[in-house]
Amino acid sequence: MSILSEYVTTETRRQFFGRGMNAVGAAALGSLLGRDMAEASEPGGPLLHFAPKAKRVIYLHMVGGPSQMDLFDYKPKMDEFFGKDLPDSIRNGQRLTGMTSGQARFPVQPSKYAFKQHGKSGMWVSEVLPWKSKMVDDMCFIRSMHTEAINHEPAISYMQTGNQVTGRACLGSWASYGLGSGNKDLPTFVVLVAQPRNTEQIQAISARLWNSGFLPGEHSGVAFRSGKDPILYINNPNGVTSAVRRRTLDTIKALNERNYAIVGDEEIHTRISQYEMAFRMQSSVPELTDLSKEPASTKELYGPDIDKPGSFAHSILMARRLAERGVRFTQIYHNNWDHHGNLAKRMPDQCADVDQPCYGLIQDLKQRGMLDDTLVIWGGEFGRTIYSQGGVSKSNYGRDHHPRCFTMWMAGGGARPGAIYGETDDFSYNIVKDPCHIHDFHATVLQLLGFNHERLTFKHQGLDQRLTGVEPAKVIKELII
Repeated sequence: MSILSEYVTTETRRQFFGRGMNAVGAAALGSLLGRDMAEASEPGGPLLHFAPKAKRVIYLHMVGGPSQMDLFDYKPKMDEFFGKDLPDSIRNGQRLTGMTSGQARFPVQPSKYAFKQHGKSGMWVSEVLPWKSKMVDDMCFIRSMHTEAINHEPAISYMQTGNQVTGRACLGSWASYGLGSGNKDLPTFVVLVAQPRNTEQIQAISARLWNSGFLPGEHSGVAFRSGKDPILYINNPNGVTSAVRRRTLDTIKALNERNYAIVGDEEIHTRISQYEMAFRMQSSVPELTDLSKEPASTKELYGPDIDKPGSFAHSILMARRLAERGVRFTQIYHNNWDHHGNLAKRMPDQCADVDQPCYGLIQDLKQRGMLDDTLVIWGGEFGRTIYSQGGVSKSNYGRDHHPRCFTMWMAGGGARPGAIYGETDDFSYNIVKDPCHIHDFHATVLQLLGFNHERLTFKHQGLDQRLTGVEPAKVIKELII
């Protein structure tokens, strides 16, 4: 028996039903699912469990872990603890990283930045974020995020995929899988990696973070680059016309369809659809990436870096353009938030990169009537320690990784504006009220998109896999309108 014949005769049950060879079984399955299907609502398709508040997401990930007590978590009592050792009762035997585990002391380092309360919500915001201070009543703050991961690689994976082990489907892929396409000429999930002005301590960012894992390959993120060639290999080589490319793709499609009829592997259909998507993007991407037609008033919202390809400002305006064209999930990564040292120089640079552009995005979405159904997320993979890495200084210092508490914010898309959720102790070290685990956060985001996180599943290796895993997770209802 040939290898191909053996494969066909030992096909899996999923392949058997997927090839339409048992209409009776399909009909019986349909009757069993009738109740669930009846709960689905348009326009998202049969995977939606109830009417969504958000139709799309723009997720801004600050790679490295922003320091919560230098940005959003105001701790005035720390001034009197300057240079004193962090009490053992506060640290309580917490695991340390290799960067500070050898320190003889853990001296408390208050923030050097001034804080003020803003808006009707009274949210405390650092002086290094003057633009965000203007819109706190549009934002929903979570000051009690926490995670088990203390190092970057597992922590970023955890935040993006709900698991510290790489290879799982990320949040963007789940959104693509559940919501489906909003524009046949663009991917459902797009990734942009913005270039920070300060590159003192860059963390690794790779496609593993936007991989679809066990979900079909079409739900992986498509990375857009800055410059005149946003997507590699999408343009025709010299001497190849669109007509030649079309005939080539038609021939490849016919061969793939023939192979699928024999083998029944769904990834063959994924390959076909991605070839077709790439062909359509040859027309849609040049128009998308041409910012020359954006009004000057719009560009001014995003700040002085707007015309620098690859900058955070340029990337976030691209995210808005993607959102208004039906892209379901846009992820922007901004690097260099790993402030082990020289925070006094690096923090202002980082905030200058993202502060006004974030303000511009929220105002732009508002003006276009898109904020109500566009969920904007901002945050990192963990927080920073109140104690200094190295010596203490009034003017400059560094902070180590801290998983026990950190701050994230959301805006639009059904997130409750002006909400402040969670509290930490005077050291911004432990949560004292309303903790929010990563799985709780994911469950809440899925709820805003119209999904019950326990029912948005995909069968893999005999298990109903889901973003929030198997341990209990709850939707934080206080964060939702």
